[in-house]
Amino acid sequence: MQEIFRGIKNLFSYNESKSNKLDFELLETSNEDAKDESEIPSDNKQNATGEIKKYTLEQREQLKVPLSVSQWNEKNSEKKHAVNPQESQKGMLYSQLSENIQEIKHRFNMPKNKDIIIREFNIARKISACLVFLEGMVDKTVINQFILSQLMDTNNFTDFDGNCPIDYIERNVLSINQVFKTNKFSDIIMQVLSGVSTLLIDGCDECLLIESRGYEKRSVESPKTESVIRGSQEGFTENLRTNITLIRRIIKDSELITETVSIGKRSHTNCAILYIENITNSNLIKEVKRRLSGINIDFIDGDGMVEQLIEDNPFMLFPQVINTERPDRAASFLMEGQVVLITEGSPFAIALPVTFFGLYHTSEDSMVRWPYGTFLRLIRVIGITLSYLFPALYIATTLYHKEMIPTQLLAAIAQSRENVPFPAVVEILMMELAFELIREGGIRVPGVIGQTIGIVGALILGQAAVSAGLISPIMIIIVAVTGLGSFVTPSYSLSLGLRIARFVFTISGALAGFLGVAVALTVIGCIVCNMKSFGVPFFSPIAPKTKANPDIIIRQPLWNQKIRPDYLNQKNRKRQGDNPMGWKNGKGGNGKK
Repeated sequence: MQEIFRGIKNLFSYNESKSNKLDFELLETSNEDAKDESEIPSDNKQNATGEIKKYTLEQREQLKVPLSVSQWNEKNSEKKHAVNPQESQKGMLYSQLSENIQEIKHRFNMPKNKDIIIREFNIARKISACLVFLEGMVDKTVINQFILSQLMDTNNFTDFDGNCPIDYIERNVLSINQVFKTNKFSDIIMQVLSGVSTLLIDGCDECLLIESRGYEKRSVESPKTESVIRGSQEGFTENLRTNITLIRRIIKDSELITETVSIGKRSHTNCAILYIENITNSNLIKEVKRRLSGINIDFIDGDGMVEQLIEDNPFMLFPQVINTERPDRAASFLMEGQVVLITEGSPFAIALPVTFFGLYHTSEDSMVRWPYGTFLRLIRVIGITLSYLFPALYIATTLYHKEMIPTQLLAAIAQSRENVPFPAVVEILMMELAFELIREGGIRVPGVIGQTIGIVGALILGQAAVSAGLISPIMIIIVAVTGLGSFVTPSYSLSLGLRIARFVFTISGALAGFLGVAVALTVIGCIVCNMKSFGVPFFSPIAPKTKANPDIIIRQPLWNQKIRPDYLNQKNRKRQGDNPMGWKNGKGGNGKK
């Protein structure tokens, strides 16, 4: 019983992690593959005196006792990682070109690997060299015209009189914007896999990494998940450099910092960390870097995997970061003092930390006049509330609180449900499940067909269910209004969380009426109020109450938004000057005449 109460207490109270170790460990049994109990060579085996005898790895080999899975892996790992003192000079380049080529072929598993190209040639018809690059990841025009052609031309080496031409080539021959030197095979492997070409020269224990990336990429298009009527029509792509450029076109500030980290032991996916140096809290930046550097996984496929690996509490129903496909919205997050993460291969950016109120704001709010923005936000609040409470309130009212319904409406509801064989709660759960199936099917079916299936399927299914007497007409209205409310939610992750919470509230209303709904609201509210996103309470600045920017639910005029939200604890909280509309007083933009 004490364990149950302790678990409930931990659910409602937020505790910072005190250890970086995993709380869960999959323990293997020693008799996984044994057919008979007598065949099990246990690590902890009792002798005649009752004492436990333990077998070490060496003892198992001497006694010919089968190894456990962990000991087998340990033995193989030691053999695999045994280092030959003469092998590759601890990962450094050789001075002989043939040995370097042989090492590169070995590391890239050639000739099995057909994507790696090793182009051998002579520099100025005298010095042996080779160019290593990955087929399909480089621009062949750059390779042919600006690298090979320049290196083979003897006129470019008339002033060269040294032994190793690395420095001479870097400064006088190559007309490439980015050229770096390295003497490590690990750097060569990583850069070649990223589309950079490597120049190896005989007699040199260094090489040149030459920028030559030119793979195919999608052009900038309109955002598909965050459409607006008024605002920018540019969306992120799968190319990391393009996405960073889109943000820098909006924020032309030297304090905008871009740092890149590699995530994934095998995929080596690049992830960009963007922040404003003189605005964003330094502790927040350090915490983001700490969590990213602590990711230990083979493969990262996009921002969704990064989000799941760095969030504070993975078991919470609501998102703890915010995703956006719009560069202008990502730029606004940066100016608020948040950190933006952009993952290679994903057309979405992650902004953190996040609060609940930031999840229902849109980039269009700041593009329209404040009365219009306020009206749109209130519509969203109503829609979000209906999306998770409307079915529960209907069930609770019709089952437990019929006296609250006007007589004529109650008679109409009773008449519409006269021939329905199912209880109201079963009826609404069936319709909700059917609605979710139609919505998911409409997303998975490609192209315009998916939208057609969603609309036509809902109409046909609803009409057929009513005609067959399985569903009452008012239930169609309840489910339709609930669905429209969920569509109003700007954040897709928040919408998913509310859709799951809707079933919880519906069942609570069916069990105990308004009391059940109130209890469910209280429990979920307490849990959400104890959520934190990178140290920021999820319901800031309402719970806890802070002196933050008033632009929370009601859209405030731009000239009143003079300070940034204080829950982010920025270095510079002042967003505007003392007189944002200085033209009214005959002053310039800097507040002076």
